[in-house]
Amino acid sequence: MDLNKVKLVVSDMDGTLLNSKNEVSPLFFELFKKLQKKNILFCAASGRQYNSIVDKLSLIKDEIFIIAENGAIAKKGKEILLLESLDTKKVTAIIPILRNIESTNIVLCTKDTAYIDSNDDRFIGLFQEYYHSYKIVNDLMEVAKTIPILKIAVYHFSSSEEFIYPKLKHLKEDYLLKVSGKNWLDISTEKANKGNALREVQQLLNISKEETMAFGDYHNDIEMLKEANFSFSMKNAHKDITEIANYATKSNDDFGVESILEKLIATTS
Repeated sequence: MDLNKVKLVVSDMDGTLLNSKNEVSPLFFELFKKLQKKNILFCAASGRQYNSIVDKLSLIKDEIFIIAENGAIAKKGKEILLLESLDTKKVTAIIPILRNIESTNIVLCTKDTAYIDSNDDRFIGLFQEYYHSYKIVNDLMEVAKTIPILKIAVYHFSSSEEFIYPKLKHLKEDYLLKVSGKNWLDISTEKANKGNALREVQQLLNISKEETMAFGDYHNDIEMLKEANFSFSMKNAHKDITEIANYATKSNDDFGVESILEKLIATTS
């Protein structure tokens, strides 16, 4: 593993850079400064809302690239590098289907905020961890008709893979469906994935997949990991991610990302 080639590090957030308490470690911020000194760039790539990622990485928010909403938007500072929206008709067509799935909560994600129509305090408490800018409305259909939707996030209290995906898989020719965590499933346009967004960043920087390192743990990381020769699955990753990543590291609660970054810093000239 010739780490001297690495010029760009890309990391997922939940289950990867964030520990189980949804925290970024102080060690990561120390290592980030060392990466900067070696001219190695960093990109955070998440299914989270842009504002939520910025909150977690506020100390370095203007110095990094950010891929949010699973690749529907990419930014560097205030500059938007990529923006992909769902067709309005597709959004309004799938909302009634989602409403018929028991124990499911729907989030419409836009460029600047997220919309929910839930009055479930338990869901709202969980939702606020991922969406810092949001509005509670009476009818999501009215939002869908008037505001471009980047992504629809759907939450199930037990399992998105077991209870939501089977009810939607017949629509996978029309939508990109991604189980993005134990409880979340994300719906977007086919173009809106972390891999496509990462390619945009790579092209902008003139950095190849052979010069890219990436970390992930769930299905929404698959395309991103395929764009990096130095692709790492977390010990806590879904088995499908373990199978496609070229390398493996420790869990998100055991500084899995940081341990590899320490090796990268120690071995690069």
